Amino acid sequence: MANTSVDYAVNERAQYFLKVLIEHYIRDGQPVGSRTLARDSGMNLSPATIRNVMSDLEEAGLITSPHTSAGRIPTVSGYRFFVDFLVSLRPLEKSEVQQMQQQIAVGADGKALAERASAALSDLTHMAGLVMIPRREQILFRQIEFVPLSGSRILVILVTSDGEVQNRVIESAKRFSESQLTQAQNFLTANYGGQDLESMRTGLLKEMQSTRKQMDEVMTQAIELAGLVLNNDDDSDGDFVLSGQTNLMGFHDLSDMTMLKHLFDSFAEKRQILHLLDHCMDAEGVQIFIGEESDYEPFDNCTLVTAPYETDGSVAGVLGVVGPTRMDYNKVIPIVDVTAKLLSMALKSK
Repeated sequence: MANTSVDYAVNERAQYFLKVLIEHYIRDGQPVGSRTLARDSGMNLSPATIRNVMSDLEEAGLITSPHTSAGRIPTVSGYRFFVDFLVSLRPLEKSEVQQMQQQIAVGADGKALAERASAALSDLTHMAGLVMIPRREQILFRQIEFVPLSGSRILVILVTSDGEVQNRVIESAKRFSESQLTQAQNFLTANYGGQDLESMRTGLLKEMQSTRKQMDEVMTQAIELAGLVLNNDDDSDGDFVLSGQTNLMGFHDLSDMTMLKHLFDSFAEKRQILHLLDHCMDAEGVQIFIGEESDYEPFDNCTLVTAPYETDGSVAGVLGVVGPTRMDYNKVIPIVDVTAKLLSMALKSK
């Protein structure tokens, strides 16, 4: 989880009351007053003392009073403090883990597993579950084949390390014979099989710089064909699968139709969400973006909880849950974390 960059000068008692207040607000969705806080906290303190503590929390920017209500609700900073320091994570029930294992079963290709994981996230949280599909340059390929088509068109067949077959058609400025294509595919498979496409790109550039004068015809053709494959990667912008977005319509916090329209438009447009998920690729463990922390206006009233998943020992993508800021962090965080681990295991087993 991301650490807060703000130094909140609140004592342990104030932190305890903040925890109680947020947990009550998450559960009931109503502003929390001093009497309710006194009852839920189990501490024998005077109403005046509790009001003073709430005043301190409000001054620190952790809670606020909505409109004319006497109660208080957490701010984005309050939620951030809560998830960084106060959250009490609840381990998943055995039945929930079994349900997820059944949904994310081995035997499907990468995209189908992503769809299953997305559905599992949505089913367990009753929010929107999303899972990035690994980009082609992040997929390890086991074998590459070139098949001549009509004219200067060439069918490229990529067999990934997990057995998935991906096809694409490239256009070449010159014609290659079947023998030349076979020699090029053998060179690329022998020298770069087991690597991702980006590593192949880097390796070929080094080959060109160090052996340009000594390059034989086979290497020259292989580099030219590989360049066409990489430059014609139609999935370079990536993608993700989404499940349960209509669940968000049931949350009072997200009931404003204009807000929902912007949110659903962002799901359809995808680019900015993928950019946000990209930031999580290099981070370890669960990452949480609360409200405006995402720097993406449609998510200003939402929280995005993410975790990376792996294949072949390296991060292949990110999955997560989108819901209101008033979500049950105690439960959602473990669900996202366990789903990422189960998806990694399913991809590894496959």
